Amino acid sequence: MTVLMGKSANIGHIVRYGFISLVFAAVSLVSVAAQARYASIVVDYETGKVLHAVNPDTRNYPASLTKMMTIYLAFEAVRTGQLTMDRQLTVSARAAGARPSKLGLKKGDTITVRDAILALITKSANDVAVVIAEAIGGTERKFGRLMTKKARELGMKRTNFRNASGLPNRRQLSTARDMSKLARRLLVDFPKQYRLFSTKHFEFKGRKYKNHNSLLVDYPGVDGMKTGYTRASGYNLVVSASRNGNRIIGVVFGGKSARARNSHMRGLLTRSFAKLTPSKPKTGPVATQVPKKAPAAVPSTAALAMSIPKPLRKPSTPRLQSTGGKAGWSIQVGAFKAQAPARRAAKRAVRQLSQKHRSTRVQILPTKLGNELIYRARLVGLSQNSATEACRRLKSRRVSCVPVPPQRGDTKS
Repeated sequence: MTVLMGKSANIGHIVRYGFISLVFAAVSLVSVAAQARYASIVVDYETGKVLHAVNPDTRNYPASLTKMMTIYLAFEAVRTGQLTMDRQLTVSARAAGARPSKLGLKKGDTITVRDAILALITKSANDVAVVIAEAIGGTERKFGRLMTKKARELGMKRTNFRNASGLPNRRQLSTARDMSKLARRLLVDFPKQYRLFSTKHFEFKGRKYKNHNSLLVDYPGVDGMKTGYTRASGYNLVVSASRNGNRIIGVVFGGKSARARNSHMRGLLTRSFAKLTPSKPKTGPVATQVPKKAPAAVPSTAALAMSIPKPLRKPSTPRLQSTGGKAGWSIQVGAFKAQAPARRAAKRAVRQLSQKHRSTRVQILPTKLGNELIYRARLVGLSQNSATEACRRLKSRRVSCVPVPPQRGDTKS
């Protein structure tokens, strides 16, 4: 009898604790399911108007969408002169040990900044993400803090980053709305470099890697941006697409499969384009104006010369200021799809300047960007010191601007 009671007690113990284990397992699954809740948003790139939204502010795991911020900071490092596109980056032991997906780099290997960025865009290589993080931040942990700081500057209020790749970290969270803001700023702040996101194949050391974003091939008008997946996040996707002169940005979190996610995104894009009136000329990857909450950083002379496309025609020779340093500088206060709003923006900027800068001339510079025409609004006839000072004043008055060094064909002192 004692033996039977003991067995009975043991069975009850097993059943009881087995039940508790099942409860905890169920709670864990619910927690993961809640974290991977479906969310989506589609916004009009030009106006920022929300065309579609479901759970846009729900915090989820971004997975490899994280690499969009890694790429943003890499572009910024090139613009400020911290890096160059041709600089060779050395692979550390920590980078080489990153979990897949990766290029399989070994400790001591090198990769150029340009190839590293392309590896993130196409292969979504986690080892390369660590290489970039260490090159810019010293360590990936410090780089994660830089990523979060930049997210706040860009208005991404519900995003926290802990690593450069998007590998699982319970504290690394973002939202569909925040990712749409990051996508828009990649277009606004780096219109030339953004074209790398349309790369369909990337070759490195004799191997060819296909871009994971299949919408680049099977949805007309899509020219970027990034896919992402972990078990906890589900299948994520951010895209930018243009049609009939309009550009929209779509974000999906928590897809059940890559195929289902892509099919859903196609539907969102098609329905959102249908809500927009065709616009001419077409909208290229340059915003009407940079969002006010995130002023652009002041770039270096060499980096800006690289990032600004050549004008369609030689600009008229400006009247030059002489407030210190070489003359021939200007400041850009926006890029527009028509001349009239560009001129209005430039004139408004002049009114915000101090008296000693009031003689600055307004110049509207038509520029070919791919197959599209944009109009850059500039205040010309400044020295480097004067341009920096004027831009600082404009930013203090919530007017976004970027100092522009003398370009080939400009008057020099």
